[in-house]
Amino acid sequence: MTELNTLTLAEARDKLRSGDVTSVELTESCLKQVEGADALGAFVHKTPDLALKQASAADARIRAGDAPAMCGLPLGIKDLFCTKGVPSQAASRILQGFRPEYESTVTQKLFDAGAVMLGKLNMDEFAMGSSNETSCYGNAVNPWRRAGDSTQLTPGGSSGGSAAAVAADLCLAATGTDTGGSIRQPAAFTGIVGIKPTYGRCSRWGIVAFASSLDQAGPMTKTVRDAAIMLGAMAGHDPKDSTSADLPVPDFEAMLSGDIRGKVIGIPAEYRMDGMPAEIEKLWADGTAMLKDAGAEIRDITLPHTKYALPAYYVIAPAEASSNLARYDGVRYGHRASLGKGDGITEMYEKTRAEGFGHEVQRRVMVGTYVLSAGFYDAYYNRARRVRALIKRDFDQVFAAGVDAILTPATPSAAFGLGEMAEADPVQMYLNDVFTVTVNLAGLPGISVPTGTDASGLPLGLQLIGRPWEEADLLNTAYALEQAAGFVAKPQKWW
Repeated sequence: MTELNTLTLAEARDKLRSGDVTSVELTESCLKQVEGADALGAFVHKTPDLALKQASAADARIRAGDAPAMCGLPLGIKDLFCTKGVPSQAASRILQGFRPEYESTVTQKLFDAGAVMLGKLNMDEFAMGSSNETSCYGNAVNPWRRAGDSTQLTPGGSSGGSAAAVAADLCLAATGTDTGGSIRQPAAFTGIVGIKPTYGRCSRWGIVAFASSLDQAGPMTKTVRDAAIMLGAMAGHDPKDSTSADLPVPDFEAMLSGDIRGKVIGIPAEYRMDGMPAEIEKLWADGTAMLKDAGAEIRDITLPHTKYALPAYYVIAPAEASSNLARYDGVRYGHRASLGKGDGITEMYEKTRAEGFGHEVQRRVMVGTYVLSAGFYDAYYNRARRVRALIKRDFDQVFAAGVDAILTPATPSAAFGLGEMAEADPVQMYLNDVFTVTVNLAGLPGISVPTGTDASGLPLGLQLIGRPWEEADLLNTAYALEQAAGFVAKPQKWW
């Protein structure tokens, strides 16, 4: 019999409905895998007792015939989501010991649908990073390795723990968040599917804020169908979040036909970067051919302001972070530094933040505070906002001209080794987001689909960008790409 932890959400749901397995059995299978996988650094707060309690309740619901699609399915939850009574630290020392008295809207929706939480997953501190190397828990490690090489690789970031856990079959799926690519880049690095929905499709309430105009939660799953199932449970209007859209949530799974005949797929000239590896070029060309063979029309398009996206993003995101992170001051919750004689409130703030925030978070808070300061506000922040409006207009014009989705690479390379890009040059690390940040700046939905491997056997992903609020159409195009690519590779178990 197949190991239960290797099932997809759709397979597990069908087995639960037919009575072939119980949620408790599924959950125990995953918990067993989680216990033996500490070398991956994926799970940072394990909740086996809670998981088994939720699984028993889910089994009762299924027997009673009252079970939504997610009922009884074991998930991992990124440490950025507040979970009632369970440590929620955003992978930062400054939130050590913080156990929220409330549940984030997204996790509440998943639990209301009967999903099971196995524990909290590793991530970059406050979601700031592209390699999961800024976490107070230590690195998350990619379950994939280069052929014949035992170098530990990054699972991507900031949702690195989520990506590693799903790729290694520790859980059936996981939640992630995406501010500049933090769902799509780790998904590409680990050979799984990750979708960032339209900004406002999923509530941000109860998710520790990084950059409020960019952050968006989404599912990280083994297949496109699973992404459709889980997104349906996560999405929906929330009066507690003023940026949440009051729009009906379609049945995303029901709309997966795989038929994309007559759809127009745009290929943006600006994403052909100098020095792009030949493997990424070929992957992109192959993906384009697959969609064409499936009946789509391929059209060359231009998004002229793409080259300004990274600089604009790295002004706007740190600016919003410096504002959001001002609340961590040692006064109300989380870590407080021990003070010397004569220390006042200013010294308490300074010492607490120096001890509590890691280097990358400190760097971004300082950049953000600088671009918001009186003499530089117009020169940097307002200019970046104007550039953002132009980037959004580029996409609006392309979609208005009849393009249904845009195909690009998801990342500029396969997963790199842990430590290879760290501290030395932060800009090199920031370049990992080159294909993904435009989507956040424009508030659009984007999905990463695994479509091939590089010469050393590591997974590579392609990104599809959709029209706002048309996740169903985007998922269907991704489904067609997934079917054509036929990616089934899994990492060899070494952990």
